[in-house]
Amino acid sequence: MQKGPITASGAKYRWTYEMSLFKNPTVFVATAKAMGIAVAITIFIIGLISLFADGFSADSFRFVGELVLILGGIFAVLLVLGYLLYAAIMGGYYIVDFTMDEKTVVLSQSGKQAKKAENIGFAAMIMGLLAHNRGAVSAGYAASSRMTSTVEFDRVKKVTVYKKHSVIKIRSIGWDQLYADGEDFDFVAGWIRSHVPETAEWVVKS
Repeated sequence: MQKGPITASGAKYRWTYEMSLFKNPTVFVATAKAMGIAVAITIFIIGLISLFADGFSADSFRFVGELVLILGGIFAVLLVLGYLLYAAIMGGYYIVDFTMDEKTVVLSQSGKQAKKAENIGFAAMIMGLLAHNRGAVSAGYAASSRMTSTVEFDRVKKVTVYKKHSVIKIRSIGWDQLYADGEDFDFVAGWIRSHVPETAEWVVKS
């Protein structure tokens, strides 16, 4: 839910968006995709090593199948529990401030939430270090340091618009997500389309 209309200050537009972490699946889906890729890579590497070490036999394929089920199940449970814990700590909402001008749009996690996210990331780093898990350390570092993100319009390669979920996904160096409602959503989408390169892919989804 957008907290007030977009306000203009000089050549800049500002707005704040408060999204329910329980009702809107956007953050959950993005988290699941990121973790899913990591799990898939792990399964692929272990499975490939097993197949080459033990041969492409029925037992080897059975082992890979069991590995997929076990790690997939662990991943699903940890994903759901971790997301519910994150949502509870954040008070059930994800709040982000946006500032947009002719060249960029800046996304900043709002106020106390930024500090909470930083603490969560720092805790993940410590747990990763204690467990000698480089992946957890990297994820924790990213979570603790990425409170603000800047999208440069001239570097945008793809934009995906989901008006149903009030989200605009932008890919430049990485992926960023903008949120707005109603007429403001149409304004933001139109502004972005008129400022990104003509070569940028533009996708509209229901």
